[in-house]
Amino acid sequence: MSVKVYERILDLFEAEGIDTIFGIPDPNFVHLFHTAEERGWNVVAPHHEETAGFMAEAVSRMTGKAAVCIGTLGPGIANMAGAVMCAKVENSPVIFLGGQRARITEQRVRRGRIQFVQQSGLIEPSVKYSASIEYADQTDEIIREGLRRALSGTPGPVYIEYPSHVIQEELDVPPVLPPSRYRLVGQTAGQEQIEEAVRLIGAAKQPILLVGHGVHTARAGASVKELADLMACPVIQTSGGTSFIEGLEDRTFPYGFSTAAVEAVVTSDLCLAIGTELGEPVHFGKGRHWLEGEANRSWLLIEQDPAAIGVNRPIDVPLVGDLRAVVPQLVEALKGSPRTPTPELKRWISEDAAQLAELAETAPSGSSPVHPARLIVEATKDFPADGIMVRDGGATTIFGWTYSQAKPHDVMWNQNFGHLGTGLPYAVGAGVADGGKRPMMLITGDSSFQFHISELETAARLNLPLVCVVAVDYAWGLEVGVYKRTYGQGSLETGVHWSESTRLDKVAEGFGCYGEYVDRDEDIAPAIKRAYASGRPGVIHVAVDPKANSEEMPSYDEFRTWYAEGQQ
Repeated sequence: MSVKVYERILDLFEAEGIDTIFGIPDPNFVHLFHTAEERGWNVVAPHHEETAGFMAEAVSRMTGKAAVCIGTLGPGIANMAGAVMCAKVENSPVIFLGGQRARITEQRVRRGRIQFVQQSGLIEPSVKYSASIEYADQTDEIIREGLRRALSGTPGPVYIEYPSHVIQEELDVPPVLPPSRYRLVGQTAGQEQIEEAVRLIGAAKQPILLVGHGVHTARAGASVKELADLMACPVIQTSGGTSFIEGLEDRTFPYGFSTAAVEAVVTSDLCLAIGTELGEPVHFGKGRHWLEGEANRSWLLIEQDPAAIGVNRPIDVPLVGDLRAVVPQLVEALKGSPRTPTPELKRWISEDAAQLAELAETAPSGSSPVHPARLIVEATKDFPADGIMVRDGGATTIFGWTYSQAKPHDVMWNQNFGHLGTGLPYAVGAGVADGGKRPMMLITGDSSFQFHISELETAARLNLPLVCVVAVDYAWGLEVGVYKRTYGQGSLETGVHWSESTRLDKVAEGFGCYGEYVDRDEDIAPAIKRAYASGRPGVIHVAVDPKANSEEMPSYDEFRTWYAEGQQ
C-alpha cells in the first residue's frame, strides 16, 4: 500500500497499542497531528514541550506501554531535554520525536541558520537510542528499533528525528507487523531457576516481597497479588513503588518508614524483589536495615535486563525476564504448595494500622497557618482507593509519604530523578490515559506547582477531575531547612523565599478552574469536596506554617540515609 511517512509512523505506533500523542504542532508535524486526530487518537497540545514529555511519561506509567512525545526543531527539542533526562532516570519508555531542518540546510557550511542546532548529538547521552530517518524507506526499521530499545532490558527513552523533506514522502509498504514479530515479548525465566525459586520460597520461614516502581508501570498488580497470597507474606514498598496493589493494602508497608516494614526486613530470611533496581532508597539491599540477618537471607530478583543482575548486591536466584511473564510462572509453580502465613503477619498488619491511625491523631492541629502534617491527613483521609494520587515537591512529599491516610492503587511521583514540577503534567497525562473517569489529586508544594502552572489551562480544556492541594509556605521549604541545619536559626537564607502576595487559588480561577483559599485544618476537606463538585479542575491554596515545614519534616534522618556516600 502507498502511504506518507507520517501515516506509516502512526501505523507502527498503533501496532504497539499507542493512541496518544503530546506536543506542540509545527510545520514538521501538522500532518501527523491532523491525521492522528482523524484516526481518533488523543492529541494533546500543552503549553511547554517539557510538560509534553512528562505527560507522555505518565501515560506510559498508566498503560504499561511506550508513549509518544513530539518536539519541534531547535527550541522545542531544547525545551524537551529535561523530560528526556527524567524519562531516562525514571526508566520510562517514551519515544521522543523531533523535527529538523532539511539535510541540505544542515550540511551546508553556513552561519546564522534559523532555529537550528544539531540535536542528535546533544540528546544521545540521555537516551537508549538516537537515530534519524534520513530516507523514507528507513521508517519501519528505525521506528521499530526505537520501540525495541525503549521496551527491552531496563525500559527507557529513545529519540528519533526526521528532516522536514522526509515527512511527506511516499512509501510502498506491506501491512505493519505485530510487536512479537520484531522484538522479544513476554520473556519468561528458565525452568531451572523457577524450580529453585520455588524450593527456596517453600523453605523460607520469614519471606518478604520487595515491590518497586516497575510493578506499577508494568500494570502487573493482579499477578503480584496472586503471588503474595501464595507466599502469605508482607509486601514491602520501595519509595518508588508506592502504589497499593488492590487486595494487599493492609499488609503493604513502606520500607524504612513503617516499624512493621523494618521488623519484617530485619527478620526476613528470603527477599523476592520485583520491579526494583535495589537502589539507594533501599540501601542497595545490603545496608542499614538489611545488615542484620544478611548471612541467612536468600535473594531472588525478577529483572528484565540480565546486565543488572548482581550489580548492587549478590543474587541467589536471578529470574531474568519480563515480570509480566515471570510472576505468572511463579504463581503457577507455587499453586500446589501455598505457604502457611508468616506468624507475625497479623501483628504487623495491626501495628502498621495503629501507626497510621496514631499519625492521623497526633498530627499537630489547630494552628493557622496549617501544620503541613495536618494538611496531608485532612487531604487524604477520604481519598478513594480507585483514585489517582500524584505527588510533587520537596518537604511536601516528605510529609506526604509519612502522613498520608490514603492507599490508592495508582500513585505517581518523580522518585528517582527528583525533578520538581512534574506533578501537574503527570496528573494531566494520567487523566488522559484514564479517560477522566477517576478522581485525581495532586498534593504539591507551592514552588514546584509554579514550574508548570500554565498546564492548569490544559487540565481545564480537557475537563479533568483533578484537585490540586497546594501547601503554600512562600519558600523553597526543603532548602530553608538546609540553611537552618547548616548555619543555625536566624541565618541569612539566600534565594529561598518569595512574595507572600501570590494567591494560587486566584491564579486557578484565571485559568477557568475552581479556586479556594484555606488556612484552617477543618476547612481543607470541605474545600476539596467543593472543588470536585464544581465539575472543574480545582486548586486549594492551603497556607502552611513555614517554620514547621522547614524544621519538622518527619523521618528526615531516614531520608538522609539514602545519600550515605560511600557507606553502602
